[in-house]
Amino acid sequence: DNENLGEFLAGDRIESSPYLLKMKTEMYCEQVCIANLGKGEQRGMKPNRVVQAIRKEYHNNWIVDNLSAASKVEDDSTITTRYWQGFPVGFIAEDTRMAYVHNHVNIEIMFHPVENIVDDKKFRVVRFTVEPFSIKHDFDAIDGVESENEEGDGSPKLQKWATIKKPIASCDPSVPLKKRTHTTYEMVTEIGREPQPASGRVLFTYDVTWVQNDELHWASRWDIYLSMDNAIPAKVHWLSIANSLVIVCVLSAMIVAILLRNLRQDLARYNRLATDEEKADDLEEKGWKLVHADVFRPPTYSPLLLSVACGTGAQLLCMTFWTIIFSALGFLSPARRGALLMAELLFFVLMGSVNGYVTARLYKTFKGKAWQYATLCTALGYPGLCFSLFFILDLIAWGYGSSDAVPFTTMLVLIVLWFGISTPLVFLGAYFGYKQDAIEFPVKTSNIPRQIPDQPWFMSVPFTLFIGGLLPFGACFVELYFILASVWMDYYYYVFGFLLLVFIILIITCAEITLLFNYFQLCNEDYHWWWRSFGTSGSTAIWVFLYSCVYFQQLESNSFGTYVLYFGYMGLASLGLFLMTGFIGVSASLWFNKTIFGSLKVD
Repeated sequence: DNENLGEFLAGDRIESSPYLLKMKTEMYCEQVCIANLGKGEQRGMKPNRVVQAIRKEYHNNWIVDNLSAASKVEDDSTITTRYWQGFPVGFIAEDTRMAYVHNHVNIEIMFHPVENIVDDKKFRVVRFTVEPFSIKHDFDAIDGVESENEEGDGSPKLQKWATIKKPIASCDPSVPLKKRTHTTYEMVTEIGREPQPASGRVLFTYDVTWVQNDELHWASRWDIYLSMDNAIPAKVHWLSIANSLVIVCVLSAMIVAILLRNLRQDLARYNRLATDEEKADDLEEKGWKLVHADVFRPPTYSPLLLSVACGTGAQLLCMTFWTIIFSALGFLSPARRGALLMAELLFFVLMGSVNGYVTARLYKTFKGKAWQYATLCTALGYPGLCFSLFFILDLIAWGYGSSDAVPFTTMLVLIVLWFGISTPLVFLGAYFGYKQDAIEFPVKTSNIPRQIPDQPWFMSVPFTLFIGGLLPFGACFVELYFILASVWMDYYYYVFGFLLLVFIILIITCAEITLLFNYFQLCNEDYHWWWRSFGTSGSTAIWVFLYSCVYFQQLESNSFGTYVLYFGYMGLASLGLFLMTGFIGVSASLWFNKTIFGSLKVD
C-alpha cells in the first residue's frame, strides 16, 4: 500500500483491513472482531467517537483490486446503489434519534476470467458493492483467540471470535453451508431483531458473494463510477454550457455593436483630413486618440509586480490548459489515484519557463533595470506563498491528527521539484525573454504624462471589478459547483470534455469584458489600463471565493481547523485564478490597444 505523491497531497491513505476474501469462495457471517465502542448515549454526556462519526456522516471508503466500493442501501420499498463516497459508518434512527453502527456488511464482488489466457485460475474484479446492515448480535466471546489470529506465514486467518445466541439465518452454524443464504434485509428487520447501538461490545461480521459477469469488460469497470450511475445527467452540463454561451453571445454582440461600429467611425474621423472650416473653428478632438502619447506608458504602480503577476498567470493558464487536455483525452483517470494532482504539479513545474519568459518580456518593455531581482521574485513569489501557506495548514492538520497532513518526506519532494526543476526553468525562460527585444508599440510615448479628467461613476474601480468578474463567473459557476463537490465531498468528476468547453468560454468571456471596459476607459481619456485590465478580469476570483463561502454552509464545520483548512486552500486557489484571469485581461487589452492605435494616423 504505497501511496504516490498525488495521494499524499490529497490526504488519501490506504490501510489493509481485517476483512479476508478468498477468490470465488462464498462466505456467510464470518466474524472479524469484537470491539468496545465506548459508553452509550446519555443526555448531557459527551458521546463516544463512533457516535460522533455517525452524526457527522462519516463514511467507509473500501478498495478491492483498486476498485472503490459502491454502497447499496435497502429499505421497505426501494434498493438504492450509490457509486461514490463509500458507505456510511452507521445511521441515526428517525424516531429515537439514537446512533446505530453498521456492524455487518454484504460484500458482493463481480468478476470474470482473464481473456485469452489458458490458465482458468486467473480472474479480474469488475464490480465491488457493499451493503451495510446493523445487527445486534447476542453473543458470548470466546477466550484466548487473540493469540491465534495468524497463520504460520504471518498472514491473518479466519477465526471465530464469539458464539452467537439466537443468530439470524445466515449466521446459524446448525445450517449446512450449502443450504445457507446470505444476509438479507428481511432477516435483519424480522420481528424481535434490533439494530446495533453504537456503544458497548460489538461483534463485526460480513458475508461475501461472488458473481461472474462476462459482459462487463475490464476496460469499462470504472464507467459507472465516473458517471456516478447518471446521478447527474449530462443535460445539466449542457444547460450550463448553454447558459455560458448566452453570456458569450451577449458580450460578443456588444463588442460588434459598440466597438466595431464606434471604432470604424472613430478611425474614419481621426484619419481624415480636416477641412478649412474645421480648422477655422478649431474643432476639439475627443476620445481615445488624445491618449495616443500615453496609452503605452508603463504602469505607475510597481511595473515589476505586474510583470511577475502576469508571468505567474501565464504559467497557471498553461498548467490548467494542459491538465484539462490530458484529462479530456483519458490519461488522468480516477483509477490512477492521485494522477490528477501529480499532473497539475508536474505541468506547473514545467511551465516555469513560460513564467520566466513572460515576466522578462514585460519587465523589459516597462524599461525595468532590476532583471535579476524580477526573475528571483518570479521563481520564489507565488510558489513560496503556496508552500508557506501549505506548510502552515499542514501543521494545523498534524495538530488535529488528520490524514490530510503531508509527511515530511513529501515536503522534501516538493522542495526538490521547486528548486531543482521549476526555479532553473524560470531562469532559463527569463534568459530567453531578456534576449528578445522589448514589445514594440505603434505610437511613441511622450515624456510628460497627460492629465486625466474626472471619470464617470460607471468607470470607477469598484463598479468595473463588480461587473468584470460577475459575467465570467456566471459563465462557469455551474461547473464550479461540481468541481467543489469533487474536492470537498469526494464526488467523482470526469466530465473534462465539458470542463474544456467551459474553460474556453471563461477565457473568451474574461477577454471580452476586459476589452469593453478598456475601450470605455480610453474613450474617457484614462490611459492607466494595465492594472485596471488585470483587475477587471481577475475579479472573477473574488466571485469564486464568495461562492466558496456560500458553498461552505453545506459542509460540516465543527472546529477552528475546519475553517482554516477550507478557507486557506480556497483562498490559495482563488489567488491562482486571480493571476490567471488577470493575465488574460492584460493580454487581451494589450492586443486590442496595439491594434487600434496601429490603425491610427498620428501627426
